[in-house]
Amino acid sequence: MLEGVNVALGVTGSIAAVKTVELAHELRRRGADVRAVMTDSARGIVHPWALEFATDADVVTEITGGVEHVSLCGYDGWADVFVIAPATANTVGKIAAAVDDTPVTTCATTALGAGTPVVIAPAMHEPMYDHPGVLEAIETVEGWGVDFVEPRIEEGKAKIATEEAIVCETARAAGERPLEGTQVVVTSGATSESIDPVRVLTNRSSGKMGRAVTRSCYVRGADVTLVHDGEAVPYADVRPVESAAEMLAATREAASSADVLVSAAAIGDYTVEASNEKIRSGQELTLELEPTPKLIDAVREERPTLPIVGFKTETSGDEAAMIERAREAIDRTDLAFVVANDASVMGKAETRALLVHENDAARYEGTKAGLGEEIADSIAVMLA
Repeated sequence: MLEGVNVALGVTGSIAAVKTVELAHELRRRGADVRAVMTDSARGIVHPWALEFATDADVVTEITGGVEHVSLCGYDGWADVFVIAPATANTVGKIAAAVDDTPVTTCATTALGAGTPVVIAPAMHEPMYDHPGVLEAIETVEGWGVDFVEPRIEEGKAKIATEEAIVCETARAAGERPLEGTQVVVTSGATSESIDPVRVLTNRSSGKMGRAVTRSCYVRGADVTLVHDGEAVPYADVRPVESAAEMLAATREAASSADVLVSAAAIGDYTVEASNEKIRSGQELTLELEPTPKLIDAVREERPTLPIVGFKTETSGDEAAMIERAREAIDRTDLAFVVANDASVMGKAETRALLVHENDAARYEGTKAGLGEEIADSIAVMLA
């Protein structure tokens, strides 16, 4: 996600500074090179040696005659993006007022003047975050093109965003945005049909693939709606659903104004009339299954020209047969392309898949995160 990206990481005097060592590690795991810049207050919370170890680079703790702020964030500077995490209320206010009296605020002033992308992840007590002056400062700085990663409001505190949220926003700020202005809808994971208040009929899908596509589209600039039976994610507007009928209804609504639909969910093919009370165990039981409506068919009827990316899961392991089934799906519902894979990869981080277009097919083998990037890139080319 961040391969080849140079990240200057500014650390200020919030107690959340204790999390920046792991954030630096995570940025590097995603491919970035990282150099840290610290305020004096931050040095009272986390030792510069810890960040030197985490980044494998010298840490800037003061601006010297070496003009570190210019070499990092100035014109033709080392950094592709300047990330301030955590950012205190004091730091946000200083940046908005063009005050540069710490290494971090001096780097911020330099980055903003030089056009280097800036990402800020605030962390403070909730009353401070709600202060009119702080909110006004955030609005001012956002107006200059700075990307803010919203804090998590918990226990009376505006806690620093998750590492995943900061990494995604960093990648979005540092990279090209071929999907900017595009509304993408992604369905993901399994659906569940209630048998009774306790039991459900479902499948083995984990939703990893759909979340990977969602994240990759967001990083490339898209506004993404994720329809799934899962928790909120920092890179999408989540529409929580459980059953196939709920997924169909939520997707139809979201797709009404979408530019593309990625139908990655493993939607249950059958539903059952649920019992209002728990069915007692130990008895013979027959369930009468009824087919669920086909989501792609319903959306295609309402949006005849909407680009739709389909997924096709098979169990044969025969690539020729998988391509044939994928092309049948392309022809039947006028799909943009189909991602065909074997059911054996369900729930795993690694995958094998075929990206099948009308006239060609490409083989992919690797992580689902990597496949998500391939799919997002294919969508960008398609829409362009």
